[in-house]
Parts: sequence; C-alpha cells; structure tokens
Amino acid sequence: MNRFPIRSNLFDDLFRDAAPGFFVRPLHGDALPERIRLDVKESEQAYTVLAELPGVAKDDIHVDIDGSLVTLRAEVKQHDAQRDGEGRGERLVRSERYYGSVARSIQLPVDVDEAEASAKYDNGVLTLNLPKRRAPVGQKRVRID
Repeated sequence: MNRFPIRSNLFDDLFRDAAPGFFVRPLHGDALPERIRLDVKESEQAYTVLAELPGVAKDDIHVDIDGSLVTLRAEVKQHDAQRDGEGRGERLVRSERYYGSVARSIQLPVDVDEAEASAKYDNGVLTLNLPKRRAPVGQKRVRID
C-alpha cells in the first residue's frame, strides 16, 4: 500500500486554487461522451431511435444500415482557440481542444427498409425513423419431395 498521497500537476493545482472555474473548464465545450445515449421506440410499422450527440455538426454524423444492424458514428472537431484572439491584441492564456469520435451499433429484431429510412438532427438530438422491412409479397414455399 502506498502511504504517500498522489498529487496532480502542481501547475494545474496553482491555477485551480487561484481562479477556479475559468482555468478548469475547457474553453470550447465538452468532449463527446464515451458512449452515445439512445432511446429506441417501436411501433407496428417502424423503429424510432433518439440519439444524444451534443456539439456535433450535422455533417460529422454518419448512419449506416445493414439489414437489422444500425451503426451511428460521430466526430467532434473543435476550432483553434489561438485564432480567436488573433489581430485583437489578445493573449492566449489556456486552450483546450478536443478531437475525437464515438460510435455505437444496435441490432434490431427486424430488418430495416433502408430506402424508406430518414433522419433529422435538431438541438443535439438525432432522430432516426427506421421503417420495418415487410415480407416480400408472394412468398413461395418450397415443396420437398
């Protein structure tokens, strides 16, 4: 057992004690969560998936459908804080940027009709409407001799 207390970086402790709040929080938002939080609802015709993706640009969200497997991927690219103050006589004191990605796959009980699937992104929430694939009309039963 270690009897010595574990210390974090002394420089960080100095700023945390001197000005809590300003130096501790990232200047450009929070990083993505480790896992995308989902709500999945089912009706007779379709599945509705609500996924929380705060701070992600619509163009950085990707949805792939392969039968009954639905995969969500998102990337966060926060802009450069040094350029925010350029040309205005400001000095960068601290900058924390985040670049990362997160993905999640869900297996639905029924195949999804990819052609009819739709998505909407609003206020950090992605809403997927995933219609169930209907059985082909005129399904044929094979006779065994």
